[in-house]
Amino acid sequence: MKTIRGENAPNNLMKFIDLSIPIANGFQCDPPLTEPHVVYHTHDQGVEEMSFAFPHLKPEYLPSGTGWATETLTVNTHSGTHMDAPWHFAPVMDREIGETRAWTIDEVPLEWCVGPLVVLDFADLEDGYVMQPADIDAKLQELGHAIQPGEIVCVHTSAPQYFGTADYVNHGIGVGKEGTLHILRQGIHVVGTDAWSWDAPFAITAVKWKESLKAKQPATQLIWEGHYAGIERGYFQLEKLANLDQVPAVGATMYCFPVKIAGASAGWVRAVATMPEV
Repeated sequence: MKTIRGENAPNNLMKFIDLSIPIANGFQCDPPLTEPHVVYHTHDQGVEEMSFAFPHLKPEYLPSGTGWATETLTVNTHSGTHMDAPWHFAPVMDREIGETRAWTIDEVPLEWCVGPLVVLDFADLEDGYVMQPADIDAKLQELGHAIQPGEIVCVHTSAPQYFGTADYVNHGIGVGKEGTLHILRQGIHVVGTDAWSWDAPFAITAVKWKESLKAKQPATQLIWEGHYAGIERGYFQLEKLANLDQVPAVGATMYCFPVKIAGASAGWVRAVATMPEV
């Protein structure tokens, strides 16, 4: 957390809270499919890299005796803290109001990426619980807050306790289809969670799925239900946030611009919250 003085208000201190996890080797917050890999190229290696532009370059020709440092990344667009676009959920969206092609991450309206932050704290709920509209309304009533269009609604779960471990993906709660739609219908375009997924952990849902197969009644409605709400109402979704417990339930402002990747289903985000220093 950092504090800086606002440029236009010399006596007003602002806190900046980093809501992102790093792209890093060995952090274990992603399964193999999306686990990032970073190769670090040293300053000494940089001399050789720079020689493509400056033939016969030697270390002694450079002020520090070294060249530039660079990195090469192998990442999935869903590695680390990122924003999902409606294209991730399905090829279409907005069936409730007029079906259209689902937007990709480079099509997110920039004004949706800044807004008042609302944090719903459900860290005390059992892993795998699936939030419904009544849960959301009860929490908002507890906070004395009514959702306003343009806010960014995020869910705090128990999952951050397991950051940096392979077990992280198996913790936290999910938001069900009806719970997601309940939020979106109130004028919300961006939501987020500090769990691995907006849906309940796959390992827990898979148990329910297998039980339904044994009963010969496949519970297809369980599979990725929160995400699939985007077919009815297109929305953008932040996953693997951090430090939601460091901001107030209401009163902070969130900034969450995704990297502009043409035609992609998601983009990495350096999510940040600001709030006045008391």
